[in-house]
Formats: sequence, C-alpha cells, structure tokens
Amino acid sequence: IITLLVIASVLLTACGGAQKEAEKPILIGGALALTGINAYVDEPALRGIQLAVDELNAKGGILGRKVEFVNLDSKSDPVTSANVGAQLVERGAVAIIPAADFDMGGPACREAQKAGIVCISTTASSPLFGSKALGDKVFTLSMWNTTMGAATAEYAFKEKGWTKVWVVTDTFIDYTKSLSRYFIEQFETLGGTVLFEDTYTQGAQDFSAQLARIQASAEKPDFIYISSYMPDLGTIIRTIREAGIDLPIVGGDTYDDPGLFEAVGPDYGNEIYFDTHGFLSPESNPRVADFIEAYKKKFGKDPEAVWIMPGYDVIYVLAQAMEKAGTTDGAAVAKAMEEMEFDCLTGHLDWSDAASGHEPTKAAAMVKLVAGKPQFLGWVTPETLPEP
Repeated sequence: IITLLVIASVLLTACGGAQKEAEKPILIGGALALTGINAYVDEPALRGIQLAVDELNAKGGILGRKVEFVNLDSKSDPVTSANVGAQLVERGAVAIIPAADFDMGGPACREAQKAGIVCISTTASSPLFGSKALGDKVFTLSMWNTTMGAATAEYAFKEKGWTKVWVVTDTFIDYTKSLSRYFIEQFETLGGTVLFEDTYTQGAQDFSAQLARIQASAEKPDFIYISSYMPDLGTIIRTIREAGIDLPIVGGDTYDDPGLFEAVGPDYGNEIYFDTHGFLSPESNPRVADFIEAYKKKFGKDPEAVWIMPGYDVIYVLAQAMEKAGTTDGAAVAKAMEEMEFDCLTGHLDWSDAASGHEPTKAAAMVKLVAGKPQFLGWVTPETLPEP
C-alpha cells in the first residue's frame, strides 16, 4: 500500500508539473537595440512584434499557450548583445529576435545557438547572418545583400540604362561593405563600369574630400551608388545636392528611413532609388491594408516606417513553424523553418537548408524618392545572384 501511495504521489507530481508547464506562456526574447545606431530599425520592428503578439494571443497563442515577448535593449553594442542573449536564455526564452545587423545582432544569436534555440533577425542582410557563420538555428527574414546589391544593379543597368557608376562605401560595418561588394560584382557582370570606389567612415560628418574627387573625375558617372546609413547618409546626399550634382543616387534598405526623408526634404529628395523589404501600401501587398488598420487601432497612428512589417512577420513565422513542429524545441522549429515557405507582408520567403547557409529566397521592393516622399516601383527578383 505504501509503495502504491508513493508511486501515485510521484505520478500526480509529474502530471501537475507538466500541466503547469503547459499553462506557462511561451517566452520569445528580444535583443533589439532601442538605443544607438541600430535603433532606427529595431524600435519600429518592436512595435510590429508587439502587434503580432497581441493578435496571436487573441487567437489562442501558439500551441494553445499564450505568447510573452520580453525585450532587453542590446544598445547597438556587440558585447551587450551577447550579455542580453545569455540573460534571455536564462529566463527561459524559446527563441530570440536580435538586433537587425550581423555585427550587433550576431552575438545574441551565438548565445541562442549555444542554448539550442532558434535566433531569427527581422532584417539583418549580411550573408554572414546565417547558419554557416552563426549556427544551424540562426535565420534572417531579410534577403541577403547578394539579392539587395544585385537588384539595384540590374534595375540601374537594365531598366534605367545606366552603365557607369561612382561607388561610395561606408567602411564602418559589414553590412555596408558587403552591400557595395555585391552591387559592384553584379553591375560589372552585367557589363557596367565602376569608375571609382571611394570610402567613407560613419561618424566623419564630412564628405568634402569624396565630393572633390567626384567633381574632378574626367569621366562622369551616370549615377552614384552610396552604401551608408543615417545619420551620415543624409549629410552625404545633401552635400552632393548642394554642390549642384543632380545625378541619380542609389542604395539599399538603410535609405528606407523617415529620418532620411526628412533630412533631404523636397529640395534634395529626388532621383534617389533604393531597394528594401516592403512598402506601407496595399500596392505592395493587399494584406497591408488590414495590417495598417490593426496598427492604427493599437497605436493610434499610421505606421511610419517599413521596419514595422518585418517585426510583425517574424512573430508569425515563428508561430507557424512551432505549430508545424508541434513543439518549441529549437531543433524541431529550425527544421520546420527550413521545410516551410512563408507568405509574409514583406513578400514570399523560402530558406535553404543549414548546409547552404539558410540563404533566404526573397524579392526586393524597389522604391524611388520624389520630393522626399517614397514611391513604390515594384518587386524585383534578380535574374542571377553573386556568390555569397
């Protein structure tokens, strides 16, 4: 009798523990940077995440459990990113969404990888942000810079007929360096000519030397490709325009920044082209209309930055993968993410397997500034891609 009572007690304790575990919220951790140079991307993404979590919980959560999202500010700093990642693992996070950059988000993903949980970025686009450099449970929702660089190269060469370019590369982080590299490779493959590749370092706030070289060039480019980001990107473009140079300016997703639109304004915000992750209008995706209404209901205003949408998408990608896997186990969720395809606000997404880097197959949204206001030109899928 005593033995049976002991067995019954153990079984009841185990069942009670399992029941309590099943009732606990699923914790998704954020290591987004809400301060520092990456905040312009991560802070809007956080609002998209919060909206998606609210919607999921209203529908019953994931696997019948409520979802909890906790963000710890990684401060656009690699060391803080690693520390925050470790803290989220200790708190019991089953997945981590890091800062959207390899240099600033990669350290948090390394902590997630060590713990055996998925780490997925909203918009980190360096090919280093994948399974080869960071581990088999690491993904990015973004197209890689191979796609981003190739898309603008093909658009410039094939659609606009521009054959000569002057390139300016911000050497501060891997994102800006690799974006220029892939743009140049694709442009030259198509038959274009790079007249000169100049460099700039974020924080210099002085573009006079580079401007002088452009002005002194014996052969004039058809356009200027600038791989940089705010706040210095606004200074660079204004310096060029104030010097009377009205050549088209082309770049990547960092141009999709309300701060840049304001900095260039209607006077200098023309003939500027860039590719990015989506567009806040139903013309890019019919589902965006419902998203905008839901966002306005929660936050009391229109969404002002495209970065909100990848934040929203990343939660739904995790939710769908966990539902398919039937568990929050990192290995099972990563496998589901590899096997599935996703229809996101920011476009159709399909990842390769871990052996080939979790390379994302995704189109780029092409945008043009007219009087400082973005206009959607369409989705672009490059016919070929440079090797990552």
